[in-house]
Amino acid sequence: MNEILTWLLDAVQSVDPVLRTLFAGIAIMLETSVLIGLIVPGDTVVIVAATAVGSVWEGVALAVSVVVGALVGESIGFWLGRWLGPTLRHSRLGRRIGEANWEKSERYLRRRGGPAIFLSRFLPVLHSLVPLTVGMSGFSYRRFLAWTTPACILWAVLYVSVASAAAGTYRDLSQTVHWAGYIFVGVIVAFLILVYLGKLLIQRLERRHLDADQDTDAGQDADAGTERASDTASERAGMED
Repeated sequence: MNEILTWLLDAVQSVDPVLRTLFAGIAIMLETSVLIGLIVPGDTVVIVAATAVGSVWEGVALAVSVVVGALVGESIGFWLGRWLGPTLRHSRLGRRIGEANWEKSERYLRRRGGPAIFLSRFLPVLHSLVPLTVGMSGFSYRRFLAWTTPACILWAVLYVSVASAAAGTYRDLSQTVHWAGYIFVGVIVAFLILVYLGKLLIQRLERRHLDADQDTDAGQDADAGTERASDTASERAGMED
């Protein structure tokens, strides 16, 4: 196990640090872009890149690249939603996503507002659809960034720190502990299981906001309209200042 794992980690580490950092940022940009996120395994790329981190500064650079990539990808989704939302929704790819998922994304945003933007970063399917849905709604781009940036930072720090720490621990132990490889694999698997369980927990806690309920929707529509009007008024006031 140690020999194989060491070979794999050395192969990743042999890639130029700048190149692998940029690649991770691009991968996460694609992962968070509209609909592409359902295909590109950005989290896997980030974990692999993080195992090659050799210093604190490399880890910081990787995390920054991932955050920037995520924000660029989600911004692409936002502006595509603002300009081409209905067209994308009724395209062949949009139809493959399923009308139920589009409606769930709209309903979640309508009911939860800003927190939906933050929490969707940790939910399957919705993490790609919500930025597009926000763009189609009356939310401002500034408010969208205010909610999604902390989520992107938290996500990046979790993935980069856990993967790099696991790889660093393995390298320290591999020369003296013959089963160090199993520790590394166990840490990564445990982390992914915790991430999965965390997503299930968020879905469970947010279920009443995700599930269809016409009576609740009627009240939330009024609240959302008031909130969007407040955002617009605030933006206009800021421009006048």
